[in-house]
Amino acid sequence: MKYFIPFLIVMVVLVGCNNKSNKAASNELTWLNIEDASKLSAGNNNKKFLIDVYTDWCGWCKVMDKKTFTDPEVIKYLNENFHVVKFDAEQKDPVKYKGNTYSWESMGRSGVNKLAFELLQGRLSYPSLVYLNENLEPIMVSPGYKEPAQLLAELKAL
Repeated sequence: MKYFIPFLIVMVVLVGCNNKSNKAASNELTWLNIEDASKLSAGNNNKKFLIDVYTDWCGWCKVMDKKTFTDPEVIKYLNENFHVVKFDAEQKDPVKYKGNTYSWESMGRSGVNKLAFELLQGRLSYPSLVYLNENLEPIMVSPGYKEPAQLLAELKAL
């Protein structure tokens, strides 16, 4: 009995912490990498994909990360309807995607990973959002910065 009360207190604290972490997780986006997205589509998947194609030097990409992708309505809608993927267009490490390997190539401002070139259909503009269906088939490419309301309207139109 003397151990029961301390045990009960520990359990209450652990359950409380777990609930807070679950609540926090639902208030933010869980970004996947491109290889994880490729694996997800092979399974039983009922969500579309949004790929945020960015570069480290892109100022509007950073603004979109701070303002648009932190908006509670955007987060809620994306978490319910999409898998979200971050992809650095200038990533130098080779990437495996849908059974192919894509490498970095010297072109443009700082080079480009050939997957970014393919996803953006040769139009290298940052930020760009690439929408794919549940099977990773292209729906559309949407270049440029988006305010939260603009992005929500675009998402709901898909």
